[in-house]
Parts: sequence; C-alpha cells; structure tokens
Amino acid sequence: MGRYRKPRRPGSAYITADGEQMLREELHQLWKIERPQVTEAVHEAAKNGDRSENGDYIYGKKRLREIDSRVRFLSKRLEQLTVVKDLPADTGKVYFGAKVTVEDEQGLSSRFHIVGPDEFDLKRSKLSMDSPMARALLGKSLDDEVSVPAPTGDKTFFITGIDY
Repeated sequence: MGRYRKPRRPGSAYITADGEQMLREELHQLWKIERPQVTEAVHEAAKNGDRSENGDYIYGKKRLREIDSRVRFLSKRLEQLTVVKDLPADTGKVYFGAKVTVEDEQGLSSRFHIVGPDEFDLKRSKLSMDSPMARALLGKSLDDEVSVPAPTGDKTFFITGIDY
C-alpha cells in the first residue's frame, strides 16, 4: 500500500511584479539554458553503450524529468496568477504587498513583506499571504493588536508600521 497524501489546497493566485519576474526567470533558466545542457549530457552518455550501469545517463534522465515537471508547473502557475502592481486605495491598512512592522509583547520588532505563496522566503522576511501571521495582519491598521495562533499558544503583536 502506498502512502496517501491529501491533496494540498492551492495557494492564493496573487503575486507581486518582482515575484512574477523571478518565476519567469526561473522558467527561462530551466527551459533555455539548463535543459539543453542536460539533454546534451544524456545524449553523450547514451553513446557509451550499456545504459543500465551508466550513472551519467541515469541521473541525467532523472534531472530531465525534474526539469520538465518544474517547467510544466511554472507554465501552468504563471497562467493562473494575478499580478498585483497597484497600491490599495487605503494605504493605512495592511493589504497584499504591504511591508508591515510588528512588535511582540517583549518589545522585539520584526518587519514582514506580505507576498503571494509562490514567492515567500522567510530568510528575506517575505511572508506568504496564506500564512497564519499574514492572515491575522490583513485588513488591520496602524497600532492595532493582532493575535496569531501558534503551536505554543496565541501570540500577540502590535502593528507599528505599514508601508508599500
């Protein structure tokens, strides 16, 4: 028996202009640069004869499958996404694309950029709009108190800055 995994709910279909550009660059890199190189390497490895013990051939074919899978995903996903370029009418509230500064109960300050699920990167403080923290922040104003569910219990934050 295989392991059943419940299908993931697709993320929100919003992305910033920078995020869209990043996905398009990745698609170009995979399709126009990396795939032809791997294809050539597989072609050369296939010339060597026995393919059953040919590591370059086996791993090259595996990498081609990975590239093709990612290219298919990116192509479909880019068609579905809505690029958000305009500022919201009320810049005093937290909406998609906002850079929000929050302070916790201990006084520690953090800054997050609310982006789409395809471009989030916590190391660069880019927070997915589908995350519990971003969902709690969306629609709130400056100086609002926000309660975010966490595994150790709800955490309280205060919004100290919003800019776009």
